[in-house]
Amino acid sequence: MQQSHLDNTAVFEQLWSITQELRQKLEARFELHLNPTVQELQAYSSLDGNTKGSLTTCSGEEIEWLVHLWTRNPERSFSTMRLTTWLKSHIQVPHLAFEFGTLPNIFFYIDYIPRTELLTNLEYLHRYYEPVNQTFLNLQADSRLKVFTSKSVYIRTFQSPVSLCYTGAATVDTLELTRTLVHETLDRWLSWVDAADPVPEDAREALATRDLWLRRTSAESDPGNRVAAQMFGAQTTDKVVRSLWGG
Repeated sequence: MQQSHLDNTAVFEQLWSITQELRQKLEARFELHLNPTVQELQAYSSLDGNTKGSLTTCSGEEIEWLVHLWTRNPERSFSTMRLTTWLKSHIQVPHLAFEFGTLPNIFFYIDYIPRTELLTNLEYLHRYYEPVNQTFLNLQADSRLKVFTSKSVYIRTFQSPVSLCYTGAATVDTLELTRTLVHETLDRWLSWVDAADPVPEDAREALATRDLWLRRTSAESDPGNRVAAQMFGAQTTDKVVRSLWGG
């Protein structure tokens, strides 16, 4: 049975509600505190006033930096939203990345961000990426979805081998598939966090340094920053980019 199409506002609200479901699960597991340094970005607008945005960040005893944001221009049927969780260096479980949008088709990016070199750390590869491989292969063959391939070499390098990055028609069916995927991804990740061995004390500083470098570089190297600067102005864009990595 063909699913009925949803208008863009309804799709945006559904995707945003999915991020809120995920955040509620995170808040149930971790003690998180809002960072007051980004309070002014809880509501911001483009230079012409047509595009709105909201960004909050949190930190906690186990979470170094959590980013939750949305940007939206209803007239252009465009929106993007993100929920990214960067762990502290007490464990080496991958970081967690969710990104959704309307282009106006549904877009989603779901990934575990590696915290080591996967080509040389095969134990890490098999522990955290092999469990997702079948899902990756299944989605490759799913006729409802189209693989989204970034034009940026950096973005493609940043993504893990089992990154789930797709577009699909804005239907109830695609939304439910997205909801199922993200909850499976988060629940698996939470089980890894609960079962993780602690990183030795003398290795935590190096891991934290790598994490910070990756967090900053990924924020500053996003090819969308140039478009954002034209839309929001250089000052607001700089504040948003710095807030993504905690600068």
